[in-house]
Amino acid sequence: MNTAHTPITSVLVANRGEIARRIMRTCRDLAIDTVAVFSDADADAVFVREADRAVRLPGTASTDTYLRGDLIIAAALRAGAQAIHPGYGFLSENANFAQEVLDAGLLWIGPPPSAIAAMGSKIAAKQLMREHGVPVAPDNTVESLAEVGLPALVKASAGGGGRGMRIVRDASALAEAIAGAEREAAAAFGDGTVFVERYLEGARHVEIQVLADSQGNTIALHERDCTLQRRHQKVLEEAPSPAVDPDLRVRMEAAAVAAACAVGYVGAGTVEFLLAADGSFSFLEMNTRLQVEHPVTELITGTDLVALQLSIAEGHRIPADLLVEVPLHGHAIEVRLCAEDPYHGYLPSAGVFHEVHFGAVPGVRVDSAIESGSEVPPYYDSMIAKLIAHGATRAEAARRLVKALTGATLNGPVTNRELLIDLLSRWTELDAPGSGIDTGWLDRHPLGEAPTPDTLTIAAAALALVPARRGRFPIGWRNNMSQLQRQVLTHDGSEHIIDYRFDRSDTLQELVVDGATVELDPFTRDALGRGSVAVHGASVFAAGGRFTFGVPPRFVSPDDAGRAGSTVSPMPGKVVRLLVAVGDTVDAGQGLLSIEAMKMEHLVVSPHSGVIAEVYVQAGQQLDGGQALLKVDPA
Repeated sequence: MNTAHTPITSVLVANRGEIARRIMRTCRDLAIDTVAVFSDADADAVFVREADRAVRLPGTASTDTYLRGDLIIAAALRAGAQAIHPGYGFLSENANFAQEVLDAGLLWIGPPPSAIAAMGSKIAAKQLMREHGVPVAPDNTVESLAEVGLPALVKASAGGGGRGMRIVRDASALAEAIAGAEREAAAAFGDGTVFVERYLEGARHVEIQVLADSQGNTIALHERDCTLQRRHQKVLEEAPSPAVDPDLRVRMEAAAVAAACAVGYVGAGTVEFLLAADGSFSFLEMNTRLQVEHPVTELITGTDLVALQLSIAEGHRIPADLLVEVPLHGHAIEVRLCAEDPYHGYLPSAGVFHEVHFGAVPGVRVDSAIESGSEVPPYYDSMIAKLIAHGATRAEAARRLVKALTGATLNGPVTNRELLIDLLSRWTELDAPGSGIDTGWLDRHPLGEAPTPDTLTIAAAALALVPARRGRFPIGWRNNMSQLQRQVLTHDGSEHIIDYRFDRSDTLQELVVDGATVELDPFTRDALGRGSVAVHGASVFAAGGRFTFGVPPRFVSPDDAGRAGSTVSPMPGKVVRLLVAVGDTVDAGQGLLSIEAMKMEHLVVSPHSGVIAEVYVQAGQQLDGGQALLKVDPA
């Protein structure tokens, strides 16, 4: 702990992606040099280019790179960094790493290792909270399912972010849930320790941002509501919470401050609670680090939490104005933009974003890991950006986010943008009093069908491929201009046929989409001309990347034809377990193998009943998206 008011001149950011960029942004504002560490998969990432210096960590897996504390400390010393900021995830809540940073003579921009250790074991932390008068739900820290009851929650002791967690509703599923949670926790945090607690249904997730300095001052910067989650991963966060009135806010903030004081906390941290419908709340855990959702607190309080972390690490007190009163202005909402497909089981996606542009919407802030040309690797978290809006009201903030998401250009891997637009468009209605929104709401409610492109969007995508507009003649080009040309596109498993004819002056004369003639009035021609369409390889991105069309090849290669009937990998990843062998009989929907991608496990199931004819992969093998896995001969 620094109590000598030593100015920080250089910081190594022991993280990657958007949080690394966000920390570096504040460091630049404060004229502090930055050092990045990067894996081989991140060699060309934006955060690496933006750092003043960068040090390579050989390898791609987290366990070989961002979880190697020894390599990170060596990099800091070699690059001349004075301090290490861990961001969130990876080693941010590793007490041993924090102590090793201090032992190496470096400043640790975070709480004392003793505070991290005290809150690192969720079982011990809950007992400590009970001793200091912080409300804790009864009977939820024992490790016996018989005592806990059902439903139960298997949870990583050192985890967070929804990883290493499994809900158990049937006792027979406990063993598999524990094994899966242990694997996921070990991959994400380097610690596979898990425990079992009672799963409290119908509760909201409300957390309090706390800040403490080394002079004994501890304050709360109000609450954030993180109730909307998918598989325990937060999707939308907001501040203040619509479920917290001024009286409840005072009581929750007092409990959070008591929790921080109980462990001698210093720096920025978050105390998380489960809030029941009757207004009672109970301690869930304390995150001894910066949170992903910290920007909503920054926007309603007018603070920079990273700047405050750095100031406290230098030995300074919390600013006097915050000690008197923490402002609360308006409403802020954050959404997590992830490279995943919510309409197909939230499968993660990876690849190159050819074009990225978020535009400028008043009141909207974007913390992004990507820009045009960025590649999303399959090895890490799927979040690629956060969009945060501030407004006078909740409805205004939601409306601004919808505009920002709708107008963004994201030509590349599929994202959860459409889900976020849908939720935000009706958020104030969905989460109205008595609506029943809780932490399991998104898992219980089917999403429905993915948005489908309209006729003009399909036409604009097809016309972008017209050879005359791309500087070459078409395959099958005719000298007779009276005949219709044809373009076939695919989208989400559907085929679209577009017939068209241009005259010799390159004016569109006829247009037929999926058998229906399109009237070419001035409005239609203008709409076709204004469409945001881009062609990259065999993909056409329309409406700013909201819809991606495939261009089928004219001839199928022998290799592709040979894979007919095979089950293919839905994403890049690594085979964790094979559940079947050649000759096994399987039912439709039966698990065949599990794949680890973006720090989560995903089960690949059989498309139909049959017999395993061939197995093309083995446990531990790295996969490409679309790679053949097994062949299931139909029964």
